[in-house]
Amino acid sequence: MPNDRVLSLIGLATRGRKTASGEFMTENTVKARKAYMVITATDASGNTKKKFRDMCSFYSVPYAEYGTKEELGHAMGKEMRASLAVTDEGFARSLAGLLGEAVTGNRR
Repeated sequence: MPNDRVLSLIGLATRGRKTASGEFMTENTVKARKAYMVITATDASGNTKKKFRDMCSFYSVPYAEYGTKEELGHAMGKEMRASLAVTDEGFARSLAGLLGEAVTGNRR
């Protein structure tokens, strides 16, 4: 099931210290141009989703919505997480492949 593979990959990236989670850390990572992909929970607030969708568009960072806050948090071994940034290009490409998104390496 692709669902389990995406969450497993997020867990692996987290254990490898290749993610930043929580709104504040995710936002800082994107603005520092260290994010290769941002994922928000499908049950995150509309404002949170819009904020990251717009920010990712501005900074040319691939964006996806996946899983619930509880599922993302559990995959990362933390409490509920509404958003996370992937800071490794390899993990971002693998996740994009599983999510069916196109990840490009054209970061500014």
